Amino acid sequence: MRSADSGRAVFALAFVVLGLLSLFSGDFAYVWQPVPPGLPARAVLACLSGAVMLLGGVGLLLRRTHAPASFVLLVYTLVWLLVLHVPRVIMGPQHEVNWGGCAEIVTLVAGCWTLYACNARPGRAPYIAALSGANALRMARLAFALALPLIGLEHLIYAKETADMVPAWLPYRMGWAYVTGIAHIAAGFAMALDVLPRLAATLEAWMMGIFTVLVWMPMVMAAPSQRFVWTGCMISLVITAAGWIVASSYRDAPWLSFSRARNRVIALALR
Repeated sequence: MRSADSGRAVFALAFVVLGLLSLFSGDFAYVWQPVPPGLPARAVLACLSGAVMLLGGVGLLLRRTHAPASFVLLVYTLVWLLVLHVPRVIMGPQHEVNWGGCAEIVTLVAGCWTLYACNARPGRAPYIAALSGANALRMARLAFALALPLIGLEHLIYAKETADMVPAWLPYRMGWAYVTGIAHIAAGFAMALDVLPRLAATLEAWMMGIFTVLVWMPMVMAAPSQRFVWTGCMISLVITAAGWIVASSYRDAPWLSFSRARNRVIALALR
């Protein structure tokens, strides 16, 4: 199985589990979906949200439906971003945790958009030219890249809280908090500037995957009946898979690519 298909499968399965968690609990995904408690018909909306994630995830697993499913999940994650997280940034721009939470959902939007941009074809509904093709793929990659520094800043500003999540058996836990924060920022800038973008995206996906394995999976094993740890693990996994999908979209690019930086050097030399 190609790397792109593997990333799509993990992305899909994470959405399926998130959907099942919402359906069985009648609730949203905790801090990742901060829906006000007093919202009318909140449980019904939570179940509808869960159904969209479940069906969208199943659709991604099937080759004939993964383009329509990626479009549905693109719309869903975009609404998730604009309705639940952007207002929090507007109301509290001084709190980096709001920016970091927003950036995490941007990575999901970017993952869905990358899948749609790569698989949508004219004549096969739903097809929106502005969201498909090479230009759209570049925008999806850029969205993912711009989200990473905000996630990295969250690691740096809340270094103590980040360090507390590092496994106790690892030495220099505070150091790992700073290293991962800087790595997120470096990967984001590298991708945005087209400096080793394939390598940067791949290393970013690996780092997020290691975080999922070392932090969230042991929490699930320690408390398998708690919905919070399952939700956190699946959110971490779906972000990892989004990074995997974006990294796979660079599969035709050289590993050692400095395209935009090289173009700038050439332009300066010609002046």
